[in-house]
Amino acid sequence: MKSITVEQLVRKFSLEVVAGGEYLDRPVVKSKTARPGLEFIDYFDFLPMEHVQILGRNEINYLQQLSGEEQKSRIGNIMKYNPPCMIVTGKQEELTHLRQCCAEAGIPLLRTEGPTTVFVAKLDTYMLKTLAPETAIHGVCVNVSGIGILLRGKSGVGKSETAHTLIGRGHRLVADDIVVLRKLSPRTLLGTHNETNKEFLALRSIGLLNVVRLYGRKAFQDETRIALDIELTKWETDSLNNELEVEAKFTDYMGVQIPHVQIQLQPGRDVAGLIEAAANNWYLRQQGYSAAEEFMKRLETDLS
Repeated sequence: MKSITVEQLVRKFSLEVVAGGEYLDRPVVKSKTARPGLEFIDYFDFLPMEHVQILGRNEINYLQQLSGEEQKSRIGNIMKYNPPCMIVTGKQEELTHLRQCCAEAGIPLLRTEGPTTVFVAKLDTYMLKTLAPETAIHGVCVNVSGIGILLRGKSGVGKSETAHTLIGRGHRLVADDIVVLRKLSPRTLLGTHNETNKEFLALRSIGLLNVVRLYGRKAFQDETRIALDIELTKWETDSLNNELEVEAKFTDYMGVQIPHVQIQLQPGRDVAGLIEAAANNWYLRQQGYSAAEEFMKRLETDLS
């Protein structure tokens, strides 16, 4: 199971360490935060285990209405579930009993100036991406008109050269050679680089290029949601599908089904243009439009 440390959260979000600074090496393994509202009134049926606990103004105001002993009791009940850390938002003060309980339990108490909803959104997004299951594949990842595409194929088939042509047409490189895929949800796959190959594109006979230095920031994108899996293959005579509607195929990555398209290569064939067409056609299908269906309707109208 992937994990990050509380110390990484402190550095990433510039959090103030109020108590438990010696326990910042505690691991965080859950990608969503939790707010202990019902738990403060002794309702624990659905307490999220191992989640970072966020205390906003409502939670702190409620605790301050209790006596000192009641505060210790309610906070102590949360501590029994051993959260990796507790974060107070809004730069709130008067945390004496909370500070004491966290220090005794060995749980870091952190504080941020940011408002609760904004901070939770940023923290959840960061942890979702960082803790997401991931795998690395051989290929190229590009963003074509806002649509994330994986280019796959055997070594030397022309994936990087095709990506270079797409960059020349105003599209963006995400990763070359090694693409890191992160599963954010059962239907969402994120493609990115592995840091080492960030901004680099390797072209046979030319060498390694830094696309940002050559073509500017517009030529590179740090990550993209994968919408299409395109496989580049060698030309096979009489094997192309010329039907009006190509049968839908999918590639499975960590349980996420990605639409699959195969493009055969031949000298003179505009592969980059075909990839643009595939991306635009995918977008239209998401809007509910099918060129084949419209064509058949026209035929039916002409025959009626």
